Amino acid sequence: MSNLELRDVSKKFGAVKALTRLSLQVSDGEFLILLGPTGAGKTTTLRCVAGLEKLDAGNVFMDGQSMQDVTPAERDVALVFQNYALYPRKTVFQNMAFPLEARRMTPKDIEKRIEQIAIKLNIQPLLQRRPAQLSGGQQQRVALGRAMVRQPRLFLMDEPLTNLDFKLRVEMRTELKRLQRELNATFFYVTNDQVEAMSMADRIAVLNQGELQQVDTPETVYRQPANLFVAGFVGNPRMNFRDCLYDASAGTIYGKRNDWHLALTPDQRAAADKVLTAGKAAVLGVRAEEIDILREAMPETLPSEVFVIEPLGDRLLVDVRQGESGDTLKIKVSPSFRVATGEKVWLRFNRFHVFDKATGATVF
Repeated sequence: MSNLELRDVSKKFGAVKALTRLSLQVSDGEFLILLGPTGAGKTTTLRCVAGLEKLDAGNVFMDGQSMQDVTPAERDVALVFQNYALYPRKTVFQNMAFPLEARRMTPKDIEKRIEQIAIKLNIQPLLQRRPAQLSGGQQQRVALGRAMVRQPRLFLMDEPLTNLDFKLRVEMRTELKRLQRELNATFFYVTNDQVEAMSMADRIAVLNQGELQQVDTPETVYRQPANLFVAGFVGNPRMNFRDCLYDASAGTIYGKRNDWHLALTPDQRAAADKVLTAGKAAVLGVRAEEIDILREAMPETLPSEVFVIEPLGDRLLVDVRQGESGDTLKIKVSPSFRVATGEKVWLRFNRFHVFDKATGATVF
């Protein structure tokens, strides 16, 4: 096991800034997932940790030791890629044995180590096959096994489940989490799939355009996003957003067309007073599952019209159109809920966020 620290790491490719003063810590035995959209700098971060990219600024530390002058081979990290990178002419056994042979382990010790890992991964029957004879899920297990036999101090994983079908991805998420716990290993895993991040990580680090947005537990990242980007990127369906303004004297936020108002609690008003001057542009954010659909008007409800209904088996997504603006909101309800397209309904927000539109920062 190992702990990892990135301290003010910056990396550019020509004029493109891939990473900007990135500081991040991964604790011993932690499963930390770096989450972000394509082009956020996730793979570059992984390559910097592995020593495959030269840093423009900053440093990487493992167990407190600077990696500045340590070669990739000497860092004792294992990489698992999304394309698995298996040797096509070697058997599964030979693929897994290759890093151990490079360490000049005896054939007996190599066989023993591979057998132990093959049992954990349930790939004993596959040891004499070649990669072309394996399914995508089996190849993924072999790639993971090749990394595990080395007993590295740190596992680096670059979207290893991307090439699997949906069913296998679900199975392998569970398997990876189990293995990480069983090995008590340090996993630094990058993905653009928020479901992977939410279901597997001890902590999530959200990255966008080379800059760290938030680092916290999956629940906190989801329930208390640090800014507009995190709020919109984490969650399925994505958070609903509406432009709004703040009325400090009335203690409300209201729509730009003044067609809806929401009263704030004392704590929300106190937070808004610190950031939002009267009439300053803000953004209301509310998640799909935090909206109730009512059949009649009540205090603090917003009149709307059902626009689209999306049955998804375990839930129903209802798109509603609101007011003269025609803005839509997506709402998640029970599959047994009955509503018709064109029906007039009223919305009640059980919980919502407000963001400073100028900076994107969370107000509350």
